[in-house]
Amino acid sequence: MPTLLYTHAIFLEHEMGPHHPERPDRLRAVQRALESEEFVFLTHAEAPRADPRIAELVHPAWYVEDLLENVPTSGYRHLDPDTAVGRATGEAALHALGAVTDAVTQVMTGKARNAFCAVRPPGHHAEPEHAMGFCFFANAAIGALYAARRHGARRVAVVDFDVHHGNGTQAVFDRYNYLFYASSHQSPAYPGTGRERERGLHNNFCNVELPPGSGTELFRQRYTETILPKVREWNPDLLMISAGFDAHARDPLAYLRLKGGDFEWVTRELVQVADECCNGRVVSVLEGGYDLQGLAEGVAGHVRALLG
Repeated sequence: MPTLLYTHAIFLEHEMGPHHPERPDRLRAVQRALESEEFVFLTHAEAPRADPRIAELVHPAWYVEDLLENVPTSGYRHLDPDTAVGRATGEAALHALGAVTDAVTQVMTGKARNAFCAVRPPGHHAEPEHAMGFCFFANAAIGALYAARRHGARRVAVVDFDVHHGNGTQAVFDRYNYLFYASSHQSPAYPGTGRERERGLHNNFCNVELPPGSGTELFRQRYTETILPKVREWNPDLLMISAGFDAHARDPLAYLRLKGGDFEWVTRELVQVADECCNGRVVSVLEGGYDLQGLAEGVAGHVRALLG
C-alpha cells in the first residue's frame, strides 16, 4: 500500500504579512526536500477542498462563518498579534482540512498505508472558538474526530512533536474519552500550556516538558520511557502525528537542539507502534518549523520513515 503525500498550490498563496515566520517558502522547502530520487515511491495527491461543515466537528458554525466570510480582498485581518487572515487564508484552511480528512479516509479504508499532509496553515494551536499561533482550524483534532465518527475508529491517538504544545488539540480532546493526546515540547515556551501534571478529564493526555537546550538524548529518552509506552497502552485504531520541525537546533522560534535524524528516529518508533496496534495506519500533518534548512531535514527524515 502506498504512502500518500498531500499538498495544493493554494498553500503557497496563504500569507500573514511581510517577514512572518509562517511563510510560503516553508512549503517550497518541503517540496524541494521531497523531490529527490529516494522519494520516488511517494504517491502524490492534491488536497481536496473540505466542506466547511466538517470544521464544525470542533468549531462552532459562527466561528467557521466568520473566518470564511470575512476574508480581506487585500491586506490582512489580524485575529491576534501573530495570526492574520489574508485573501487566500480561508481557501488554504479548507484545503488543509480536506487533505487531513481525505488522508484519514484513504488510510482507514485500507487504500493507503499512511500519509503525510504537507499543508498550510498549521492547526494544533487553534482552539474551538479562537484562532491563535498561526492556526485557524484544528486540523489534527478534526481528523481524529472524523476517523471516529465517519470511519468507526474506537480510539485515536495524536502524537505531537512540535516544539510548542498543541493547546488547541488538547482543549478539544479534553471532551472525549476515546481520543488520546501526547506532546513533547519546550517548557517554558509559547503558549504556556502542556504541563506534565495535565492529564485530562479522562486520563488521556501525556505531556512531556523539555527544558530549553534539550537535545537528542533527553528527547529520545522521554519518548522511549514515557510517550511510546502510553501510546501502546492506548492501543489506537489510528495514529495521527502533529509533525512540527521547530525543535530543530536551527529553528529561530525556540531553543531545543534536535537534528534531522531525531525526527526520523521518532517517526520510525511511532510507525512501529502503529504496526503493533493498528495495522500501520498513520496520518501525519505538518505543523511548525521555521528554519528552511531545518524544516527540510526534518521532513525528509520523517517521510523516509513513513516510507519504511
